[in-house]
Amino acid sequence: MSVAESLRYQRHVSFWFWVALAILVAQILVEYAMGRLWICACGEIKLFEPGVNTPGNSQHLADWYTPSHIIHGFLFYGLAFLVLRRASFAKRLALATFIEAVWEVLENSPIIINRYRSATMAIGYEGDSILNSAMDTVFMAVGFLFAARAPVWLTVLVAIVFEVFTGWLIRDNLALNVLMLVWPVDAIKAWQAGV
Repeated sequence: MSVAESLRYQRHVSFWFWVALAILVAQILVEYAMGRLWICACGEIKLFEPGVNTPGNSQHLADWYTPSHIIHGFLFYGLAFLVLRRASFAKRLALATFIEAVWEVLENSPIIINRYRSATMAIGYEGDSILNSAMDTVFMAVGFLFAARAPVWLTVLVAIVFEVFTGWLIRDNLALNVLMLVWPVDAIKAWQAGV
């Protein structure tokens, strides 16, 4: 690769990383315009919120749903690899960031918040703080980076461990979350509630 080609490639990569960052900023601004709180109404910023059905859930830097967002990164890496096979890593990351940002905005809309309250174990769910939502996107990017560097078998193993561990610990995980949003099952809802 010549020096000119190398510089052109570096500009290309830089451009798509800036696009990914701009998408994250747009997500934050849209959520602010939607009236989301910047941080937890409690006024604190915690590294990790251990409570699941507590007012602090989905309000801090990380919580028990963080592994789900890391798995999003695994899945989006696979999708971007299939859809943009010849694209640069940075362009694929921008696509993944866009998908995650759209989900985060949708997840914090009244229709999805009400769906969570009625169909899942998240009875008092108020939506994410902007901080938590932005960190969900950052953790998706961490999962994306991991999937790009790790062997497929390790990525799949980590995803399974995350799903089994959070399913056992909090009675919820990415698979259950999607199932309960799309097709609520009363028996699962009762089990999640500890009934």
